[in-house]
Amino acid sequence: MLNKYFYCFVISMVPLIELRGAIPIAQAFHTADPAFNMLAAYIIIAIGNMIPVPIIFFFARRVLEWGADKKVIGKFFSFCLNKGHKGGEKLKATAGKGLYIALLLFVGIPLPGTGAWTGTLAASFLDMDFKKSVLAVLGGVALAGVIMGVLSFAVASGVTAIGYPVIQSQVREGAEESAPLFPFRDLRSWAEELFPGLKAETKNGRENEEEGNSR
Repeated sequence: MLNKYFYCFVISMVPLIELRGAIPIAQAFHTADPAFNMLAAYIIIAIGNMIPVPIIFFFARRVLEWGADKKVIGKFFSFCLNKGHKGGEKLKATAGKGLYIALLLFVGIPLPGTGAWTGTLAASFLDMDFKKSVLAVLGGVALAGVIMGVLSFAVASGVTAIGYPVIQSQVREGAEESAPLFPFRDLRSWAEELFPGLKAETKNGRENEEEGNSR
């Protein structure tokens, strides 16, 4: 079980993926194994997303500027610098209600090119106050977590609601021997196929639960 939380923790620190990618993965884990605690996963993912923020704020700009003209890493570092500049421009353009509120919304609304990494880099480029920037990014991470949590739950519920009746109708029509329109009975089996290790863990958990009940 702990390796699942650790996996979500690591994913949340990856640039461009961050919390918005880790939350759906956590939802898949929870669907495959209801014992997987989504609240604990949410907290762990948020912490993982926030850990790189001070490093990005104080050091990323200097490192990127240093490596922008290097042969091997120049293109990637220039790309990151451009994202930081563009993020700063977006913040200024939407700062009618205040720069830090704009930063919170920039991080919190899960759109391409936004997130804690880009938002923190943009704050560094704009020479914003560190403490206020961290609080704004933290608020944005919390907002993004709520949005992605609701969307992930809605998708999980929708897939289950759509897939299960299709399978039932196929069974009634004797179509179980042919290729099904929806290959999984519910989202739990889909998650188990997506993450093969979950199937064995879920099976072992069920066996242990049955043994406990028999005693």
